Amino acid sequence: MYIQEDGLLLDALLDKPTKGEKQKKTPLVLILHGFTGYKEEPHIEAVSKALNDIGFATLRADLYGHGKSGGEFRDHTLFKWLTNALTLVDYARALPWTGDLYLCGHSQGGLTAMLAAAMVRDRIKGLIALSPAAMIPEGARRGELLGMTFDPEHVPETLKTWGGEKTLDGNYVRVAQMIRVEDAIDRYFGPVLLVHGDRDEAVPLQCAIDAAERYRNARLVILPGADHCYTHHLDSFTLAVQEWMYAVSGTPDGE
Repeated sequence: MYIQEDGLLLDALLDKPTKGEKQKKTPLVLILHGFTGYKEEPHIEAVSKALNDIGFATLRADLYGHGKSGGEFRDHTLFKWLTNALTLVDYARALPWTGDLYLCGHSQGGLTAMLAAAMVRDRIKGLIALSPAAMIPEGARRGELLGMTFDPEHVPETLKTWGGEKTLDGNYVRVAQMIRVEDAIDRYFGPVLLVHGDRDEAVPLQCAIDAAERYRNARLVILPGADHCYTHHLDSFTLAVQEWMYAVSGTPDGE
């Protein structure tokens, strides 16, 4: 299905739980993919299914410039992703059967979820940040980001990531420079789960460690040997999410 945002179409999938069908209100988890990602990536599908299996609905969507949604990749920014996230939150809350709402995101989507949680802290019950790319804003201010080096005071019109793999408009950097992750963390008081592999090749483990120390109510799960997308650790990754959701939702048997 598509969810509209000011003329932009966000391609989305809404999955109902395989348990708890008789509930009047069903808890729902909004899942955000990462930079260059999409809603059907193996780790995104894995966490969606794991949540469905224990009684949670999931809503996952391709964000601006990614997957099957509108917009060009080179034009996406964290601000655009944030407005996407707020649109998805509003859509989820308007569903007549939605109960408690949670935010979940991976990598750049994890950072987006962290920022959005600060904005809608009164509307969500919990936050899951998976390999969160919390270093993006500071890297943009420093001039070292996504394999790129540049003058942060004179941002180029376009930038090439990782040796030319992808092209970004300079506005991606300009937007990122204005974001203070610490401020977002300080504004969110609810429960947080952070999951990170100690072999993550894209985002430093320290990002999750620092965030866990700063959040007021956080649990950090470090997966030994796991890479950025938990390629060979999907079972342990999804189990960590399920166990945390049991604890936060107050339903230890998943019913």
